[in-house]
Amino acid sequence: MDAYTQEKIQRFEEFVDLRLKPDLVHAIAERDKVFDQQKTFSDLKRNIENLEKNSVTSLRTLVNLGSEVYAQADVPDTRHIFVDVGLGFHVQFTWSEALSYISVREEKLARQMEEYTRLIASIKAQIKMVCEGIRELLQIPAE
Repeated sequence: MDAYTQEKIQRFEEFVDLRLKPDLVHAIAERDKVFDQQKTFSDLKRNIENLEKNSVTSLRTLVNLGSEVYAQADVPDTRHIFVDVGLGFHVQFTWSEALSYISVREEKLARQMEEYTRLIASIKAQIKMVCEGIRELLQIPAE
């Protein structure tokens, strides 16, 4: 194998290791974050629907203060809730307003999940294509 071919193979391997694999790891991590958000909104939606179904207007609960430290809390009026809308902002919603907001947010999160899934598939295809190019340069027969 000549020096030119070895250099080309090394550049392909570096491209996969230094660019494509980190991009893949990042895209998977971002998709996981979106999945966690989607689960949080799904749980909130289920909880609101349970409150509506059971006509709960007040409740006693435990609130996580941070670092798994909990305090008991009385909620005198559950008809209004605060929902995290991002960037540290919380908006007071009625149950129906919250359910409307959640459905819009779930649609957006579903689109983001699809985008990240397509991006992940694209990166995997690029990695496979580069590996196939390396195989051809090394003149290894296809399996």
